[in-house]
Amino acid sequence: MRYLLLLCLLPTLVLSQENQLEAKLDNIAWIAGTWHGEAFGGQVEEIWSEPSGGSMMATFKLVVEGQVGFYEIEIIREVGNTLLLQLKHFKANLKGWETKDETVDFPLEYITKDKAVFEGMIFERIGESKMNVYVDVKNDNGEIEELKFEYTRQ
Repeated sequence: MRYLLLLCLLPTLVLSQENQLEAKLDNIAWIAGTWHGEAFGGQVEEIWSEPSGGSMMATFKLVVEGQVGFYEIEIIREVGNTLLLQLKHFKANLKGWETKDETVDFPLEYITKDKAVFEGMIFERIGESKMNVYVDVKNDNGEIEELKFEYTRQ
């Protein structure tokens, strides 16, 4: 019975490996652009650069009721044979949330044609002008919740 189950699952396992792309910035270049959406009770903007110098960089801004809630600086960089997404948060006055040398890191799990899956953050291409980003965030109770950002390219 176990062998039959394994034989049934084998085509799915092989197909999913074939769909995975190499961990290169060029395979996620579709993230580049200016993206707008709504989250945290306000408007969000995320601007990603094209790949260059072994990295992509981004800025993020949340505006609630006409006031900046917070900023982020993000990078995705090539590290060895994989990619690493790192970010830092800043208050509206640019005072950092993290300590001086601390970053929030998201190691790459895998890439497909329309998805970049990092541990705790997923970028999903919905179309040429639509992208969803899913982020794991710790709530006030210490539990992890997945937040969905629905972005439109400007």
